[in-house]
Amino acid sequence: MTKEIKIGKIKMGGDNPLVLIAGPCVIESEASALRHARILKEIADEVGIPFIYKSSYDKANRTSLRSFRGPGLKNGLKILKKVKEKIAVPILSDVHCKEEVKEAARVLDIIQIPAFLSRQTDLILAAARTGRAVNVKKGQFLAPWDMRHVIKKIEATGNRKIIITERGVSFGYNNLVSDFRSILIMKEFGYPVIYDATHSVQTPAGKGDSSGGESKFIPYLSMAAVTCGVSGLFLEVHEKPERARSDGPNMVRLSDLGAMLENILEIERAVKRCQGL
Repeated sequence: MTKEIKIGKIKMGGDNPLVLIAGPCVIESEASALRHARILKEIADEVGIPFIYKSSYDKANRTSLRSFRGPGLKNGLKILKKVKEKIAVPILSDVHCKEEVKEAARVLDIIQIPAFLSRQTDLILAAARTGRAVNVKKGQFLAPWDMRHVIKKIEATGNRKIIITERGVSFGYNNLVSDFRSILIMKEFGYPVIYDATHSVQTPAGKGDSSGGESKFIPYLSMAAVTCGVSGLFLEVHEKPERARSDGPNMVRLSDLGAMLENILEIERAVKRCQGL
């Protein structure tokens, strides 16, 4: 059994229900962020799943210099603060350097360490010292058992609000694969494990100057992750993925999300019945 972590009114881990972390990859505008958050909250309430909104104020790891990165730290945090206040949902976003952390922590409920930065000690320690929950995405280059070192870094600050996210592992060039054993291995560390089903179907730099993806596999990988007992799903969602300014090929279409979640929650209930929970 993993530890229980509270994010606002939401309880994650332990024997609590599956949590949804979802939103567009990057903040495209204030209107877009508020619209997506409102609809996502309505869908989550309808199917009965606790919801945390995610979106990046800066995509610092884009393939091409020409790629859209977002509104930046100050403007992005202003938008996320409005989402938090108007839609009344917890907020997750990622930080890229320790200088951002203090300001980001004033708005974010969960500070996320991107996969590419999952071994950056100073960044991890700065995020942990805020006292906020810290979600670390397992690097595409890391074995699941290596995440214990990341956890020890956060624990060294006294922070026990730790979340680990599986998002696939590099498999040759421009490809990722999900090894579901990693979820079970990382659960043994005692903290909630999230499965990022959308980045797991990404093909990094697969389109030459941008990443591709195989979104048709998202529902199936999500269902597989739920059978492994994840505490939540991380999904990038957009009303029109073909027009999204980042990660469109590996996003869930907003209009498809409700039915997908209903199927996933049916599986979660079946798994818990089998486990006698």
